[in-house]
Amino acid sequence: MVRGGRDNRLTYAQNLSCGAAAGLVSRTLTSPLDVVKIRMQVGTKETLQQGSLRSFGNIYTAHGVRAFWKGNLIGCLRLSPFTAVQFLAFSRCKALLADDTGRLTAARAMMAGALGGMAATIVTYPTDMVKTRLIVQPTAPTRKRYRGIIHAFKLILKEEGLLAFYKGMLTSLLGSIPFSAGTFAAYELLDMAWTKPRYMLTPVENFINGCLAGAIAQTISYPFDTIRKKLQAQSRVMKDGGGVDIKFQGMVSGFKKTVAQYGWKGLWRGNLPNLCKIAPYAGFMFMTYETCKKVFLYENGFSISPYDDTPISGVDQSLKPDELRMWKERHSS
Repeated sequence: MVRGGRDNRLTYAQNLSCGAAAGLVSRTLTSPLDVVKIRMQVGTKETLQQGSLRSFGNIYTAHGVRAFWKGNLIGCLRLSPFTAVQFLAFSRCKALLADDTGRLTAARAMMAGALGGMAATIVTYPTDMVKTRLIVQPTAPTRKRYRGIIHAFKLILKEEGLLAFYKGMLTSLLGSIPFSAGTFAAYELLDMAWTKPRYMLTPVENFINGCLAGAIAQTISYPFDTIRKKLQAQSRVMKDGGGVDIKFQGMVSGFKKTVAQYGWKGLWRGNLPNLCKIAPYAGFMFMTYETCKKVFLYENGFSISPYDDTPISGVDQSLKPDELRMWKERHSS
């Protein structure tokens, strides 16, 4: 259907738009679970020695319902470009690595996913660091250090310098490789398990694929995410050092001291709410991406409906959008 495995039916802008929409929808719907997960990873007082459900109650009692969407705006500002860059980079890598049927082997899917995740991490890392600081600071107006996103960027730059925005990025990059590689590889392989072409998959089937792919990948990469959050939250100017439960310098030290204090299971603290978050997050992400892609394929003239990307008979699916428009103009005159 797509010659040489290269799918060029969407423009770069359309690919970016699909990824941005996927990040915006999935991040907003799963924000409460993300807040609980980060507070458990950092070790704030509401979550110390507490289970996931009790941590929800403690955070609600101490800070109110709005606390569950603290940092959501900057989370969306980060994840929209993150998923946009990630999906664009993955789709470009897939076009280069796919076979004649448009499929990827497991190894090539992991390579494409890893490269996509690394590119997106480097581009968006500073906003993720600021989001973590906004989430872990106290909610009481008299105790807040940062008044908002822009103020946080300015104050961190003034007090801690430019490099503060990249604290923990090496850990994040190392974590993004297994997560992104695992997520996209699992999604590609699960796609084949339905024994029918991708364009015939329903939104529910895409959601299930995304949930399973995200859960598998996140469990593998979660220890890197835990240390990254601790590195980001640490601050020499905030009260109690940013509320982090252990003091350390660098990634290796963070791993050693976390294991020494909590055992190996300490690296997976908060993983239950995280899995409850990442599974639907990945499900909504892939479902939204595929839904937006269907709309653009229809607008570009390749498919029969914005709800069904079954190819139109007689239309060359290997063409680019502008090439298809020129082809139609020649054949309509």
